[in-house]
Amino acid sequence: MMNIARRRTLALGLGLAAATLAGPSLAQSAYPSKPVTIVVAYPAGGDTDALARMFAEKLQERLKQPVLVDNKPGASGVIGSSYVAKAQPDGYTLLLAPNTFAIAQFVLKTAGSSSYDVLNGFTPIIEADTLPMFLVASSSSPYRNVKDVVEASKKGELSYASPGSGSPMHVLGEMANKSTGAKVVHVPYRGVAPAINDVLGGQVPLTYITLGPVAPHLPGGKLRLLAVASKERSPLAPDVPTFAEQGYKGLDVEGWHGLFAPKGT
Repeated sequence: MMNIARRRTLALGLGLAAATLAGPSLAQSAYPSKPVTIVVAYPAGGDTDALARMFAEKLQERLKQPVLVDNKPGASGVIGSSYVAKAQPDGYTLLLAPNTFAIAQFVLKTAGSSSYDVLNGFTPIIEADTLPMFLVASSSSPYRNVKDVVEASKKGELSYASPGSGSPMHVLGEMANKSTGAKVVHVPYRGVAPAINDVLGGQVPLTYITLGPVAPHLPGGKLRLLAVASKERSPLAPDVPTFAEQGYKGLDVEGWHGLFAPKGT
């Protein structure tokens, strides 16, 4: 115990000495000394945008500086992500991104000037959440379960909306086609909100999506949850069966969000 106490005392003493010697330098570089921006590479209204605004509110309280959310949508998140990759690594420009961030460049053709290096271009800060994903149908459609969708797709053209090419929703949709034998055509949108709006309007009958954006539309029956893409039912929607329960195996796909900074931050 005495050795531990001595080490702690020594560490404290060294820290105080360093702070005394470097006092003016530390005062000049205190972080943060100006507003911090969290970039969201998607339009306002989606779950990534909502999470970023929650982070911004809480960080602003702690940092005692404004924390702003800047939406830079386009190209399945490539535009906003590339912007952050090229920003100064000073902690004032951050990126809150879904796992589309790690997928998009494998399914999209991007010019070198507009691309980014997922593995080497960023400093990862934290995984913020993981999210179950659901197959959701418009109330104007006749679909009540996965079997209904599979059978309908074989009789005529059927489509599903996603927040964009390379999104986990897109990946899940194509995995579901392979697993179920369905032929449901992908319709990519520029973010969650536009995709949900068209499903609500009946322009597209189906979507693969996380729960947050569709939750307000479930009690009134405007949307229906048909299946969850998890090994087990989600506690967020315990009445919704998994794909496996409905006879379709191998569909365990979830979304996540991460907070990133430019490399070298």
